[in-house]
Amino acid sequence: MNLFKISVANLREKKLNSFLSALLLTLGIGMISLLLLLNKQLDEQFKRNLKGIDMVVGAKGSPLQVILSSIYQIDAPTGNIPLAEVNALRKNPFVKTVIPLSMGDNYQGFRILGTTPKYVEHFDAKLAEGHLYNASMEVTIGSKVARDSKLKIGDEFSGSHGLDSEGEKHDDKKYKVVGIFKPSGTVVDQLIVTRLSSVWDIHDHAEEEKGTPASEVEHTDHQNHVDPEPDEEGKDVTSALIQFRNPMGLMTIPRQINDNTSMQAALPSIEINRLFSLLGVGIETLRTLALIIISIAGVSVFISLYNSLKDRKYEMALMLSMGATRTRLFLMLLIEGLSLAVIGFFAGIIASRVGLWVFSKSAEQDFHYSLGQFALLPEEIYLFFGAIAIGVVAAALPSLGIYRLNISRTLAEE
Repeated sequence: MNLFKISVANLREKKLNSFLSALLLTLGIGMISLLLLLNKQLDEQFKRNLKGIDMVVGAKGSPLQVILSSIYQIDAPTGNIPLAEVNALRKNPFVKTVIPLSMGDNYQGFRILGTTPKYVEHFDAKLAEGHLYNASMEVTIGSKVARDSKLKIGDEFSGSHGLDSEGEKHDDKKYKVVGIFKPSGTVVDQLIVTRLSSVWDIHDHAEEEKGTPASEVEHTDHQNHVDPEPDEEGKDVTSALIQFRNPMGLMTIPRQINDNTSMQAALPSIEINRLFSLLGVGIETLRTLALIIISIAGVSVFISLYNSLKDRKYEMALMLSMGATRTRLFLMLLIEGLSLAVIGFFAGIIASRVGLWVFSKSAEQDFHYSLGQFALLPEEIYLFFGAIAIGVVAAALPSLGIYRLNISRTLAEE
């Protein structure tokens, strides 16, 4: 007697009940798996781009908006700040690095970022071909920009005003692509990076730059580079990324900036934790809902097998009278529950990957972020054993009725 074949036949016999039980398990496991995947990849993305940035200064407004727009490039800036105030921070003994940022234009939805070569060094972005921008209106583009926009070395293009592709084009001045970065897994992949002077030239048509300072020319190895201090006379930037020399800077400088300057100091560690705490409420709610669905699936398997046992009493008694043992019949019902659990688990894993792919496409279209890690997570191994446990318990409880089955009475009644 092949127990597995009989179990499969029994599941086919109760198609609707089997489908409902497997579907509930699929939904619950799929939701938990998708939450695990999203949580892991979003956490990695946030930490990778946040590394080494202790503070961001920008125009007064929402500190979270300053963080999201300056570090992650997924929100609009709060305004502009005087470059003179940003450069004044360089003189503070507690400040190690100041990286000014200037933005406001895009090309096909990819942001054009004016900054110093220190920005490229900070994210350890390497060149795939060409060289880093050396002069005004030269740009080095990220790997996603090159892939999606089809821009190549030597191509020229006009930026559009604003941070989306709907803005008015600056046709009077064109950028020239001089380099392409290798994929780095950071925000640099989705940026068009240029000098601060390029952004100023585009927006206020200031007097043309008198040559490029040698200190601002970037070398491809990024080694021993001294970040230049841009000319501050009458200039504004969008924000600046700050790194402190020691914890004393974190304790004293933010308050000084907020009280004594026109700028706002935003601390990424605080704002991102606040963001995740807000998101965490929704994530925990979805996780709880998924656990409830899985529990309902377990109850569904229990009811299905319990009713099946009642309907098949005569069949079970007949099999026992023909030499089958109660233990083998118990195992047969147990296999049915395990089969539903395994089907539900793998269907849930597949569903979570499909959900992640859809979410990744949406995130890439809106924010140019990719979530493409579909490998099985260690936590999902525990999820598999949890699904097996639910299947075993749900099947074992009704299956124990096999040991209380009276063969002669059941055959006589039927």
